[in-house]
Amino acid sequence: MGKAWKFGDSISTDVIAPGRYFHLRSNLPELAKHVLEPARPEFASEVKKGDFVVAGDNFGLGSSREHAPIIIKIAGAKAVLAKSFARIFYRNCINIGLPAITCNTDKIDEGYEIELDMEKGVVRNKTKGMELEFPHLPPVMNRILQEGGLVAYIKAHKSLEI
Repeated sequence: MGKAWKFGDSISTDVIAPGRYFHLRSNLPELAKHVLEPARPEFASEVKKGDFVVAGDNFGLGSSREHAPIIIKIAGAKAVLAKSFARIFYRNCINIGLPAITCNTDKIDEGYEIELDMEKGVVRNKTKGMELEFPHLPPVMNRILQEGGLVAYIKAHKSLEI
């Protein structure tokens, strides 16, 4: 269970991993100190392990900065929930083991306590006592997430077969 950090629509990878800190891309823990800084300057210093990034439509649009989802994960977020994702950002999330959940986020407000049940395809809004369903991920994607990302999965299983 964790706290919801609410963001709006069209949060780009340049907002997630600000370009002015591009020189830190080889030092991801340092870059994570600036994650989502243009949208919420306090996010990186106040997010707790297990919290959730919650957003509207088209989260992660823009360039394919692979480090954008990585620094969200390093900062402590357990998952990103959004109405929709940019395709490359979504793929990068799965590849690094960060759940990217497509669901109606209108019923999740800033600060709500939420819980993610990947197996049942449910986001539990503990603050309001309600559940939001989301489409089940394909079994191979769930396995990749459980293993901690694509590289870990391939190392463990030597293939992408289930």
